[in-house]
Amino acid sequence: MAEAEGTVLAHSMVCTSGAGKLYRIAKGTVLTRDHIRDLATGGDQMVTVARLDPGDVAEDDAARHLAEAIVPDPAGQGLRISGAGAGRVNLYAARAGVVRLNVAAIEAVNGVDPMITIATVPDHHRSDASSMLATVKIISYGVPAQALQQAADRGAGAITVLAPIYKTATLIETLLSPEPPSEKGRHAIAARLERMGMRLTPRAFANHDEAGLARAIADAPGEVILILTASATSDPMDVGPAALIRAGGQMTRFGMPVDPGNLLFLGQLGDRPVIGLPGCARSPALNGADWILERVICGLKVTNQDIAAMAVGGLLKEIPTRPQPRAGGARAGDGSPLF
Repeated sequence: MAEAEGTVLAHSMVCTSGAGKLYRIAKGTVLTRDHIRDLATGGDQMVTVARLDPGDVAEDDAARHLAEAIVPDPAGQGLRISGAGAGRVNLYAARAGVVRLNVAAIEAVNGVDPMITIATVPDHHRSDASSMLATVKIISYGVPAQALQQAADRGAGAITVLAPIYKTATLIETLLSPEPPSEKGRHAIAARLERMGMRLTPRAFANHDEAGLARAIADAPGEVILILTASATSDPMDVGPAALIRAGGQMTRFGMPVDPGNLLFLGQLGDRPVIGLPGCARSPALNGADWILERVICGLKVTNQDIAAMAVGGLLKEIPTRPQPRAGGARAGDGSPLF
């Protein structure tokens, strides 16, 4: 038992202190002379331990070193590093935004040694301030310093939270009758923006025709222009895209391989992004518009290839309040909700 001093306890044990009180020694604890005495007092004659080799780095120190290599600039990267414990360090968002990962670097870190790991949220994940985004875990009680440094070099700066670059957005809702629509959709969209530190400008309406909507687009005061039409936008020549072009803008994309969210269009009016929202954006449930909106307001250029890549993982959970037309072959015009 005496030779266990200075080793790492492999399994938690209960022992008796000099004062006769029971206490627990957690696994991973470096055993001291007092620990050895108390274990012997309780009748333990043997302990299972790990002994680090020369050149090994203890688990907590290793996790801390790797985390600090991945986040060399916490303020610039929008991240906070937790304390170390049981070989683990967590990385938290210090601001709301969109997470960008160097995926190849993360994979390279995990390829150095099976005992050195980092797990993260997906690339382009929307983050609230204080969300946990990654965990660094050293699985064994220590790892070779050389392997640790190799992992640190490969993962340097691999995670960043991009903050929103806009503060305001105008939501234009089109009308098919004099009666204004419910505020349900506006509330859902406002909530999406508020969690990213943005606000909607006063409510804006336009008749559901090309000329009326074009005027509203041109007059919109927000840094980002959002359009929610009373009738679903069915093709690139429909009212929404046509009105954007009439207002002097351009459409860069119509449609996306994400469901719900297919009927989205994306464009520009000068230097202001314009997003034609699908009808499902009236619900707070996740849909394809969320993925586009989050990237746009954080200053990311969304390309056709970016949208094409959303197809894998783009079959999202059904909104509970709507039927499932994919299973029954329902089509627009038969009473099924539009996307």
